[in-house]
Amino acid sequence: MSPPDRNAQTPLEKGSLLILLVAVTAALIWILLPFYGAILWSVVIALLFAPLQRRLRQRLRIGATSAALMTLLLVLLIGILPVALISTALVNEVAGLYLRLQSGELNPLPYLRGLFDALPSGVLALLKNIGLGDLHALQVQLSSGLAKTSQFLAGQVYSWGQNTFGFATSVAITLYLSFFLIRDGQQIVAQLSRAIPLAVAHKAELYDKFATVIRATVKGNLLVAAIQGLLGGLAFWFFDVRGALLWGVLMAFLSILPAVGASLVWAPVALYFLFTGAIWEGLSLSAFGVLVIGMIDNLLRPILVGKDTRMPDYVIMITTLGGMAVFGLNGFVIGPVIAAMGAALWHLFTQTRTSSD
Repeated sequence: MSPPDRNAQTPLEKGSLLILLVAVTAALIWILLPFYGAILWSVVIALLFAPLQRRLRQRLRIGATSAALMTLLLVLLIGILPVALISTALVNEVAGLYLRLQSGELNPLPYLRGLFDALPSGVLALLKNIGLGDLHALQVQLSSGLAKTSQFLAGQVYSWGQNTFGFATSVAITLYLSFFLIRDGQQIVAQLSRAIPLAVAHKAELYDKFATVIRATVKGNLLVAAIQGLLGGLAFWFFDVRGALLWGVLMAFLSILPAVGASLVWAPVALYFLFTGAIWEGLSLSAFGVLVIGMIDNLLRPILVGKDTRMPDYVIMITTLGGMAVFGLNGFVIGPVIAAMGAALWHLFTQTRTSSD
């Protein structure tokens, strides 16, 4: 007769352990929730740059800690430092725009009158039919909008100044976590994998899907955004549009929205050129926007994002928009990841169900 197993658990003990596990996990999520952005981007940085750290270890024959520090230095030089410089220049440009609006140096009302005078009679009739044909009323609304815009810009500049410490703290936390995830990422993944009650093949498939989608989404979206913002800003600078840096950054931000993002900025400017008689500028900007800026999106995004994630463009677009609506800017990563993981889990569920039948 074999002795009783002292490690065997009764159903009550198993249930109590499960309740405690859920409670502690929920509490952990609750206390880490204020830092979810920093945690998310530290995971993103680790997934993107961990292969570089491994190559540095092999080629330079150095330890994991030294390789992780070198990798983090490269992240600072090629990622965070340029963003900080652009952000500083952007704050200065927004502050200058606010001062020009307040002093009256920048007044869009004359441009609005010139635009109305240049419109064909058919377009004016159409505007009147939809209630936009009264120039005086539009000027009043525009003046009110400019006043609100001035207040908004002033508030944003003040807010950015106030949030500098918070932003620096968040970046510091991100880099701190990134160092350990880059150095010890493989061990952390192995420990988490042992805790997940799934087959080894299923866990490997889910991890590969998670890592692939994050790499493709971040690299693809950020690269497309950077190229479109740079090209759009250079085009505005060439055509002597004030605030070229501001508009370029806005195009880069909006280009996260597939297909139509950057055109929300350059298309109205091109139409303004056309309606005010600057035909060459309007046609040139339109051609550049469609053939160059637009083609960057149409060519690169499917290659960099859709090909690796193996998701249709419309799924990527709707999950990106939904993710940003729920999670803010971080949602352009979280949305597609949730969609991809959901698709992978349904695939595994279907496979398991079919094999059991």
